[in-house]
Amino acid sequence: MIWVNKMQKTTIQKKWWHGKIAYQIYPKSFKDSNGDGIGDIQGIISKLPYLHDLGVEIVWISPMYVSPLVDQGYDIADYEHIDPVFGTDADFDELVKKAKELGISIIMDLVVNHCSSEHIWFKKAIADKNSPYRDYFYFRQGKTDGTPPDNLRSYFGGSVWEKVPNEDNIYYLHYFAKEQPDLNWYNPKVREEIYAMMNRWFARGIDGFRVDAIMNIEKDLSFPGLPADSDDGMASSASMSHKLSGKIGHFLNEMNENTVALHDKFSVGEAFGVDTALYPNFIGDKGCFGTIFDFKPRELVEKSVKVYQRRPVNFTMFRDATFKSQAAANNVGFLAPVMENHDEPRGISYYIPKEWENEHGAKAFGTFLMMLRGIPFIYQGQELGLKNPTFNSIDEIDDLATHDMYRTCIKDGLEKNRALALCSHETRDNARCPMPWDNSEYAGFSTVKPWLKTYSYKDELNVESQIHDENSTYSYYKKLIAIRRDKNYQKIFTEGEFIGLLSSDLTAIYKIATEDKSIFVMTNLSDKGLKCADAFDLSVQTCTLLLETHKGVVSQNGNEITLAKGESAVFLLANR
Repeated sequence: MIWVNKMQKTTIQKKWWHGKIAYQIYPKSFKDSNGDGIGDIQGIISKLPYLHDLGVEIVWISPMYVSPLVDQGYDIADYEHIDPVFGTDADFDELVKKAKELGISIIMDLVVNHCSSEHIWFKKAIADKNSPYRDYFYFRQGKTDGTPPDNLRSYFGGSVWEKVPNEDNIYYLHYFAKEQPDLNWYNPKVREEIYAMMNRWFARGIDGFRVDAIMNIEKDLSFPGLPADSDDGMASSASMSHKLSGKIGHFLNEMNENTVALHDKFSVGEAFGVDTALYPNFIGDKGCFGTIFDFKPRELVEKSVKVYQRRPVNFTMFRDATFKSQAAANNVGFLAPVMENHDEPRGISYYIPKEWENEHGAKAFGTFLMMLRGIPFIYQGQELGLKNPTFNSIDEIDDLATHDMYRTCIKDGLEKNRALALCSHETRDNARCPMPWDNSEYAGFSTVKPWLKTYSYKDELNVESQIHDENSTYSYYKKLIAIRRDKNYQKIFTEGEFIGLLSSDLTAIYKIATEDKSIFVMTNLSDKGLKCADAFDLSVQTCTLLLETHKGVVSQNGNEITLAKGESAVFLLANR
């Protein structure tokens, strides 16, 4: 099978972010500057030279707004200011200024499907049922039998509806935690408040937003619910959002036109469940985002309701999902390939064979993703080849969603050890442990015990041990990034067409092709060598090896290339 979109060739309007390399920082776990065990803005500032040296050009920082931190900052109580736990507003302004001096654009997290129950809007809405702020949220009468208005399940478990204290059978809607009430996007005043807030942040110098959970803002105001998908009688709120995804454009286009597009800023949408047929509406020249994350591989996992029912997603499945979405984006726009983020386990512990959960797998899987067409996002520590930590008890896990998973497992009769193993594999805390800067007691992250345990393998995998080692995963990532930024190849990544080639199990072969040059990539995560004999014709093309994961893993005999197991390689094909 060859994955390629057969649409007529079109020219995509060039944007300043095309061809850029992006990096995500989870601030609470990146670098602590003041010895309180929590990462902060001054810590980020101190590591800007590290990011610059790596080759990063865009940095997305997870929320640092004022928050009770029920959901690690994704419950925002004040959109205008920095939470004191991370620093001051002046610290943030310093960060933006110093990043710009290094050619790095800062983008913030935009969390506007919901806010915190501590936000003044919600406090006023709860305090007075006649308050105009009541319509900033979704308050509804329960059913006559006293049950919630519908049967949707929160992302964190339980009903999406919470009873309002001291009111008779009145509920408010929350797709996430009860402390995260959903904002009513059907109220134009809410949208005006959001757009004004975004523009104020642009005025302060940021270059864009990562837009959180945005597919959930579209609601069916009749709240009909859905057929139950589990024995709890509930249905996933994500299923409802997916059902309504084709109708969301009116909100997203309006937001873009009144904020991002006005200032030529960048936006990346967390847009789960978007059908590839809708890509023109999301990432096309007239789309509502600069790009969206390619979550197609992750969506294979998320279809399962309970953690113990989730089917494993291997590299073959990851490859096929990626190839299909890459082909669909040809001639339309650019996706953001992603291996992991703050909401997911470490990629090399999740998607590839256990035998390659090491430097080989980190480099090979990294090559597969970093050479794809689009705007790749690196999550902090990915460039070191970080893998999942070991959690010895549920008490070592902070993530509230994981605790809900664990309770469900125990309730359903699983043994504690089995429940812990399953939840440890899935928990968001896999990616939230402090960044290992060195092999000291607290990994160079802090001088005191951090808010979350450090990676147990920090002695082997840390920045200090890798940064001067030419054979390290870090040094290899620098080389991958250098290829993408090389002026000789940039046109391929920004104007080329993705062509996925026939690949065997646990392998991947693809090209990013222009009329005269192509980047050709082979990845082999199987247990035997990989041969490719028909990807190019030496009578009309030259084939130059640009990069291999380890020296000597590639051999070439005429048109036939052989790649050793557990390796990856990047070639340049050029017309003679």
